[in-house]
Amino acid sequence: MFADFARIHIRSGKGGDGHVSFRREKFVPNGGPDGGDGGRGGSVIFEVDKAMNTLFYYRHRYQFRAQDGEQGGKRRCHGANGADIVLKVPEGTIVREEHTGKVIADLSGDTQRVTVLRGGRGGRGNMNFATSTNQAPQYGEPGKPALELDVTLELKMVADVALVGFPNAGKSTFLSRVTNADPKIASYPFTTIDPNLGVVDFGDGGGFVIADMPGLIEGASEGVGLGHKFLKHIERTRVLIHLVDAASFDGRDPVDDVVKINEELEKFNPDIMKKPMVIAANKVDCIFKDPDDPDWQDPVQRLKDAYEPKGWKVYPISAATGQGVKELLNDVRNLLATSAPKQVYYEQEYFPEDELMKQNLPYTVTKDEDSHTHEQFYRVEGPLIEKMLDYTNLDTERGFVYFGQFLKRHGINEALKEAGAKDGDTVKMYGQQFEYYDETADIGNEDDTEGDEHTC
Repeated sequence: MFADFARIHIRSGKGGDGHVSFRREKFVPNGGPDGGDGGRGGSVIFEVDKAMNTLFYYRHRYQFRAQDGEQGGKRRCHGANGADIVLKVPEGTIVREEHTGKVIADLSGDTQRVTVLRGGRGGRGNMNFATSTNQAPQYGEPGKPALELDVTLELKMVADVALVGFPNAGKSTFLSRVTNADPKIASYPFTTIDPNLGVVDFGDGGGFVIADMPGLIEGASEGVGLGHKFLKHIERTRVLIHLVDAASFDGRDPVDDVVKINEELEKFNPDIMKKPMVIAANKVDCIFKDPDDPDWQDPVQRLKDAYEPKGWKVYPISAATGQGVKELLNDVRNLLATSAPKQVYYEQEYFPEDELMKQNLPYTVTKDEDSHTHEQFYRVEGPLIEKMLDYTNLDTERGFVYFGQFLKRHGINEALKEAGAKDGDTVKMYGQQFEYYDETADIGNEDDTEGDEHTC
């Protein structure tokens, strides 16, 4: 089953926490700190797989998670890094942030592998914080949190030539004749409901990729029929072959068919009409001239009169017998050789790490009131703060100093000041209570061993 769109949720790995431990061996009862660093979390990577041509794999799976980094261990053991998760996609896949629709990555051309979400950095163990004046640090550093994102995958097929035209014009028959593709062929509308790719091989090492684009009818640019589903695939192609039924088996006028399909292409994306185009007047072996109709006109000549002055050469062909096909393909080959090899490429608009940091603030500062005493206080919350409190021993002077450094480094002291906190105000953080003083510049100085343990 062909699938060119999918929605998935991706998550990078969390960094492992730094370990807090001390060397304890026989005859070494008071060894120094030996807590190791946590491992880095795994990243989410998208990679082109040349063997894939559909996003069907992602239609029945939603969650994709990289592995978390392991916590550091005793004896300076570094936690294992989390394994990356590599998501294979067909070439031409565009990764977008689901809610904004902004492009994160376009996996085509030179871009074959992209890291979309990086794993969190591992936290440092307490062995990293030992100094000459602090030889027994009671704290480690938590690993950086994982990043999560809802994304859409959209496949815009990469082909050199697009074969367009109304249903039953003979596109599938033409594709089966000139390539090794094996499309479904029948005489009813919408026989082809999936794009078909084939390679035209000239036998001299040259060739090009051609794609049969189904679902083009009047109103396709507004989503009628299969229009929206496949018009997007035409954007990456470089040359258009507009195939029409010159024998008018369905009672359609071939000259009018070209006008209507071109109108749909221009409505969808005006840049499509800037591409080189040739017109293939198909089924010429079935054209019947009525000798009793004095007004009969050769449909191929009508097409030439209407469109060759515009620079669109008309080729009378028969996809069934092969008549005129070789001349058409040679001209398309020359157009590809002379036209600029420019491929539509979508630049990155959404940078996950920057955007997620803005959305997922590491803390919040709110003014609150005790329901019993009616005493006002400031509440500071956030997963990073909670983790730091879990891994920091505030009962030791150095542990508290390190926590003060953390508050200052992440702008929490400044945020309290902006929220209106004044000297002596109460600040609560996950069961811990502090008094606020507007002298934060001195907190975190390793040489300053004086001060209230519960001052922030």
